[in-house]
Amino acid sequence: MRNRVTLAIGFVLAGLPVLAAAQPGPVATPAGPQPLAVTKGSEYTLEKWADGVYLATGGTGSQSCVIVNDQDVLLFDVGTTPGGARALLEDVKLVSDKPVRTVVNSHFHYDHAFGNGAFSPDVQIIGHRFTQTAIKTFDTLHREPYQSWINRAQDRNLERSKEIVPIAPTVTLDKSLVLKKGNREIRLLFLGRGHTAGDVVLFLPKERIVCSGDLIEGGISYMGDGYFDEWVTTLEAMKQLDWAVCLPGHGRPFSDKAHVTALQSYLTDVIDQVARIRAQNVPAEEALKRLDLSAHEKNWLPRMRPLDMRGMRRIYQWLEERAAR
Repeated sequence: MRNRVTLAIGFVLAGLPVLAAAQPGPVATPAGPQPLAVTKGSEYTLEKWADGVYLATGGTGSQSCVIVNDQDVLLFDVGTTPGGARALLEDVKLVSDKPVRTVVNSHFHYDHAFGNGAFSPDVQIIGHRFTQTAIKTFDTLHREPYQSWINRAQDRNLERSKEIVPIAPTVTLDKSLVLKKGNREIRLLFLGRGHTAGDVVLFLPKERIVCSGDLIEGGISYMGDGYFDEWVTTLEAMKQLDWAVCLPGHGRPFSDKAHVTALQSYLTDVIDQVARIRAQNVPAEEALKRLDLSAHEKNWLPRMRPLDMRGMRRIYQWLEERAAR
């Protein structure tokens, strides 16, 4: 039997995690919500955020939300490889012996959806209609962002990547899908285009928890497939949901909706600056050098992902698309 290590590190007030003091470190960070308990597995750490609601961190790729229901388990995002997803399944057994019957892909990127191949055909895989189309038609193994990951992957992950065959969702939604799992209501919502054209968030109204995928992270999301003005609007719709904790696809959970406002401000600034630079017939490579986003660093340290050429090329492409509307 595998060892189970569970640490109780929070307490409940009206059924919700409370804010705790920031941990000391080289960069000061604001206080954030703390999990109720932590269970350490072989590859993943499972943080408990409400009864039956966990955030799985570690492993390869995205973080995963684990929802343990009366009869079964739902996983929201399943990492980069089938091998990694199987490791997640093993570590989930530390908190529940119920079967995983539902997988939800927040979007089509490799680090959230390429673990789909670990699941048998009787497991329902749900995603936005665009996510299904993208995985079926985009040749996702030979495009960004997967190509950059495979170029820097370590030997173990390279070995695991050999078994990747992208598997598309078998059940799709356009706007929303509500799952009733015993006493738990799980809302899958498409609030609009943003990080991709098919970002789905998972919302638990009773627990007041939202799982955001990469629509918003602990830091700045990859921008190579973004829809930038719509992203700002979609984030506004997310702020209107009645949530007290956001469990993101990467980075630490947060409660303050000012974090969402900060990303909206960042995106708006990016749009304005790049549009002005592009209007001067400056190529994308040069535009990246001229961009000044330092004013936003105070909101994103210590995990500030710089805008890279993949994102800049997409912004140029998106500005062309917007001009042609």
